[in-house]
Amino acid sequence: MDNLLITAAETLRKAALNEDAKDFILNNEILYKTLKKAANRYIGGENLDETIIKASEQNNAGLKCSIEFMGESTRTIPEANAATREFIRICEEIKNHNLKSTVSLDLSHIGLAISRDLCFDNLALICSEASKNNVDVIISAEGTERTDAIHEIYTDALKTYKNLGITLQAYLYRTGDDFKELIKKEGKIRIVKGAFETAKGLSIPRGPQLDEVYIDYVDQLLQDNHSCSIATHHHQIQQETKRLITKYNTDKSLYEFESLYGIQTAQLAALKEDGHPSKVYFVYGKEWYLYLCNRIAEHPLSLFTALNDIVSAG
Repeated sequence: MDNLLITAAETLRKAALNEDAKDFILNNEILYKTLKKAANRYIGGENLDETIIKASEQNNAGLKCSIEFMGESTRTIPEANAATREFIRICEEIKNHNLKSTVSLDLSHIGLAISRDLCFDNLALICSEASKNNVDVIISAEGTERTDAIHEIYTDALKTYKNLGITLQAYLYRTGDDFKELIKKEGKIRIVKGAFETAKGLSIPRGPQLDEVYIDYVDQLLQDNHSCSIATHHHQIQQETKRLITKYNTDKSLYEFESLYGIQTAQLAALKEDGHPSKVYFVYGKEWYLYLCNRIAEHPLSLFTALNDIVSAG
C-alpha cells in the first residue's frame, strides 16, 4: 500500500510540471469545470473578491492569512506586468478590508523566466506598495532550476525592502548552505518540506530523515530569534516546534504556524487555541492545475476526496 501511495504521489508531481497537460485542461471547458470541483476545496476562488471573503472569515476566527495570485512561468512582458498589477491590487485590498494578511508570489509569475531586471523591477513595485500598508511579501519556492536566481533577487531586494521574506525547501540538500547565509539576513524565512519533483540526488525523500532536517532548521530559527513561518501540516513536527518555542521562550511576534487552506484545518485551529500565531495560506485564480496536483500528491489518499468532490458537486 505504501509503495502504491508513493508511486501515486510521484506521478502527480510529474503531472503538475507537465505544461502541455495543464494547458489542455485549462482550455478544455468540460475538464476544467470537472476538476475545478476538486480544486475548490483548496483555493480561495477564481478571483480576489471571492478570496477576500474567505480571508475575512479566517481573520474573524483569529487566524492570519497569506494571499497568492496563482501562476508561474509567464513568457511575455505584458503577462508579467499584468500579474504584477494584480499583486499590487492584493496589497491595496488588504488595506481596504483591514485584513491581517501577507502576500505571497512566485518570481516566475512576475517575469523571472523572461529577464532578471523585469522580475526585480516588478518585485520592487509590489514591495513598495505593500510597505505603504505594513504588509509583508513572501517569495514562494519554485523548481530547483530557479533557486539560484530567486535567492539572488531576494538578497538584492532585501537591501531596500525590509518587508520581504523567502521560502526555503527543507528537502533540498543545498538548503543547508543556503540556510547558513539567509539566516544572517533580516527577512522572514518560511520553511516548507518541499513539493516539487527533483532530479535524483538533489532532495531528501519524505520520511524520518526529512522530518529531522526540518525540525533542525526550525530549531536554529527559534534559537536565533529569527522571524519565521513554520509551514507544515505534520502533527509531530508541530508538536516538537511547540516544545522548542517553550524551550527558547520565543516571542510570539517572531513565529507563526502556517497551513494551506483546506488541509488539516483542525490542527491549525488547535494551535491557535493554544495561543500560537497561526496563518491560513490562500491561493486564487484559474491556474490551479499544478496546485491541485501537488496538494493531492502530499496526501495521495486525498484523491478519493477529490473524486467525491467531483461527484457530489453534480
